[in-house]
Amino acid sequence: MKDTIQLSDHFDYSRLIRFTLPSIIMMIFTSIYGVVDGYFVSNFVGKTPFAAVNFIMPLIMILGSVGFMFGAGGGALVARSLGEGKKERARRLFSLFVYATAISGTVIAIIIFIFLRPILQLMGAEGELLKNALLYGRILLPFLPIFMLQFEFTSFFITAEKPRLGLIVTLLAGCTNMFFDALFMGVFKWNLAGAAIATGLGILVGAIIPLIYFSRPNSSLLRLGRTKINGVALLRACTNGSSELMSNIALSIVSMLYNLQLLKYIGENGVAAYGVIMYISTVFLAIFTGYANGIAPVTGYHFGAGNHAELKNLLQKSLKLVTVLALIMFALAQLLGGMMANIFVGYDAELLQLTIHAIRIYAFVYLFAGFAIYSSSLFTALSDGITSALIAFLRSLVFEISMVLLLPIFLKVDGIWLSAVLADMFTVIVAFSFIIAKRKRYHYY
Repeated sequence: MKDTIQLSDHFDYSRLIRFTLPSIIMMIFTSIYGVVDGYFVSNFVGKTPFAAVNFIMPLIMILGSVGFMFGAGGGALVARSLGEGKKERARRLFSLFVYATAISGTVIAIIIFIFLRPILQLMGAEGELLKNALLYGRILLPFLPIFMLQFEFTSFFITAEKPRLGLIVTLLAGCTNMFFDALFMGVFKWNLAGAAIATGLGILVGAIIPLIYFSRPNSSLLRLGRTKINGVALLRACTNGSSELMSNIALSIVSMLYNLQLLKYIGENGVAAYGVIMYISTVFLAIFTGYANGIAPVTGYHFGAGNHAELKNLLQKSLKLVTVLALIMFALAQLLGGMMANIFVGYDAELLQLTIHAIRIYAFVYLFAGFAIYSSSLFTALSDGITSALIAFLRSLVFEISMVLLLPIFLKVDGIWLSAVLADMFTVIVAFSFIIAKRKRYHYY
C-alpha cells in the first residue's frame, strides 16, 4: 500500500476514506470556531451576547464564502489542468485565485466595516442585541481577508495532494481559537470582545501558515508565484464556484430569516435555541462538506483525464458512503440531542427544553443534506457550475425560504424547525434527477 495517495490513483473504499478524512476533519475544526465562541459566550457572558453572535455570524459567513467560491470553483479548474498534464498553467491559475481572494477580501471588509450599523439595523437588531453584534463584528471584520484565504486553502491543500498538511494547519488554528477563548473570557474576562479576538487569532494561524508554505519551494503540486490577470479564468472560477458561494450566502440569508421568524414567534429564546442547532448542524454537516470537498479534486482530475471508469467508481462509492454517514448522524442527533443542548444552555431550564425539542425535529435534515451537498459539489468538480449553482439555489433560496415562511403559518414554531428538512428532501429529488439526466454527458453512470 502506498503511503502517498495521488489524484491519479484508483480509489477503493479504504483509499477514499483515507484521502477524504483530513478534509472532513479540517471542515469540522473550521466549524468549531463558532461553536467554541458560542459555548464560552453563552456560559461566561450570557444569553443576549450569545444571541448577538448567532445574529451576526450569518453576515460574516456570507462575506467569507468568497473564499469558498475561489477555492471550490478555482480548485476544480486547477485539478482539471493537472489531469490534462498542464502543471504550469495549474500553478498560474492557483496564484491568480489566491491573489484575487486577498484583494477582494480587503475591499469587502472596508466597505462592510463602514456600513455595519445600518446593515445590522436592517436585519432587525436593536438595543443590546445591536450593541453586542456591532462589537463582535467590528473586531472580526479586519480579519475578513485572511478568513477568505483560510476557506480557500482548505480546498487547495487537497488539490495540491497535501490533505494531511491542511488538516494539521486547521488543527493548529482550531486549538489557537480554543486556547484564547478560554484565556480571554475565562481568565481575563474580556467577554464578547475576547471571543471575537480569539476567533481572529485562530483565523490568522489558519491562513498565514498556508501562505508561507505555498510561497516557498515545497513538495506539493502547487506554489504561489508570478501570474497575470486572466479575466476568463476568473469568470470561470466564479461561475464554477458559484454554487458554493450561493450555498453559503443562501445559508446565511436563511439564518437571518430564521432569526426574524423566531423573534416574531418566541423572542430571544428562539434565536438562542436556533443558535445551538446551528452549532450542532455546522459540525455534523461539516462531515458531508468535508467529504464533498475532499473528493472533488479527484473527480475533477479524472474528468480532465477522461477516465470514465474511475468517475463511475467514485460516484457509486460516494453515494454509499453518504448513505451510511446520513444514518449515523441522524441517530447521534436523536440520542445525544439533550446532552448537546445542555452544554450550551443548561443554565436555563425553559430554553433547554425548547432547544432539545427543536434538535430532535431538525435532526431529520441529516437524512437528506449529505446527498444535496455531495450532488452540488459533484457538478462543480465536473466544471458544470450552472447545474451545481441551480441545485444550491433551489435548496436554499427557493425551497428553504418558502418553507420557513409558509410552515409556521400552519405549524407555528415546529414549522420553523421542519423547514430545512422538507427543503433538503425536495433538493435531493432535484439533484438525483440531474445526475440521471446528465449520465451520458459525463459517463459516470
